Amino acid sequence: MLDFTQLTAQLEGFSQDLVQEAHARQKRIDHAATLLEEAATYQSHWVTLRNDWNDRLGFNAAEPLEPLQTVKTILDGSESLPTTYTVLATDGSQIAPNHHEIAFCYVLNIGRVAIHYGNKRYPLLDSLPEVCYKAQDLYQGQQWGISTEEWMGYRRTVAELEVLADLVETFQNDRFTDDSPHEALALVDGSLIYWFLEGLPAPARTELLNPLLGAWQRIQRTGVPLMGYISASRSSETLNFLRLLSCPYQMPDCDRHCQGKVDRAPCQVFSPLKDATFWQTYLKPGQRGPLWRSHARVLNHYGEQFVYFCHLHVGSEIARIEFPAEVAANPQALQQALALVLTQVQKGYGYPLALAEAHNQAVVRSGDRRRFFSLLERSLQEAGLKNVAPSSKETRKRESIA
Repeated sequence: MLDFTQLTAQLEGFSQDLVQEAHARQKRIDHAATLLEEAATYQSHWVTLRNDWNDRLGFNAAEPLEPLQTVKTILDGSESLPTTYTVLATDGSQIAPNHHEIAFCYVLNIGRVAIHYGNKRYPLLDSLPEVCYKAQDLYQGQQWGISTEEWMGYRRTVAELEVLADLVETFQNDRFTDDSPHEALALVDGSLIYWFLEGLPAPARTELLNPLLGAWQRIQRTGVPLMGYISASRSSETLNFLRLLSCPYQMPDCDRHCQGKVDRAPCQVFSPLKDATFWQTYLKPGQRGPLWRSHARVLNHYGEQFVYFCHLHVGSEIARIEFPAEVAANPQALQQALALVLTQVQKGYGYPLALAEAHNQAVVRSGDRRRFFSLLERSLQEAGLKNVAPSSKETRKRESIA
């Protein structure tokens, strides 16, 4: 247990350090704001420079697709939400593999949500569990040096998007039988940029990315906009664009001038400032900033798929909203989709209601875990296996007197 007497003494120094960091952060924000104003004046020059030197940059710098000082209000009163619409979402959880349990396996549980507005249809709130115990499930990643726990996390990401694609296709088929066709929004929790793929060997990356992009294409064919909602984003892609202005060299050739020290390069004048913190100074609740195209290195493996994003002030925070190219290409569809996101956040008191419900459907609690292994133990015994029991260590932990 924690000794709070000792912790209290440490927290005083912690608080003082946070105050000092707040002052330093404000200086970074002011400096970034100055560079933003300068970049906005000659934006086309800096965009061209970014694109010309993209393959020599040592960091991910997003490309602005609108004037840098763009601020647009969502649901400004002149526009209204569709009369009827549906929000579809998935989220995942798992029971991790444990060598101390009665059997080495894991469970993926994908929560599904479809909430209908403007009609009398009942919502869908359930989950789809899958027991993974075959050698391919457990050890496929090990041929590429990926642990079973890591591979489980990657498979969960794939399963979340594939289940969402199934859900969207079901909605697409159902809505043509309704008396009044209505719009829809497909939401995922987190980024559409699968950063974890970047460090994987090519065969492993292909094994995971193909089904992910396949699910994207299935959703795109329905015409339902797909959006990734990122809360507390730690990205610095837009601030990295401003690093071009603070580069002391005539050309931003990181490979030549700053090889091996990109994070300590003279152009890195904002760290550890993040995009969400910076854009909070420009946006008011209900407003979004400019559209950006991500140039993250991992997107080079996406083929013809591109990821765009903007920052949206949802009231409680600055959220990063990501979406595929076809959503960004249709301003009206983008505006409506962002309006649905904003409304979901309002209904969910600070976080999209559909995503929160999908999480609640997916989450595996300690009681669920115990019941699963109890059912597994009974099933193994009925199959004729004897001496089925967890390890002595696991048994002793369950019986702790603490």
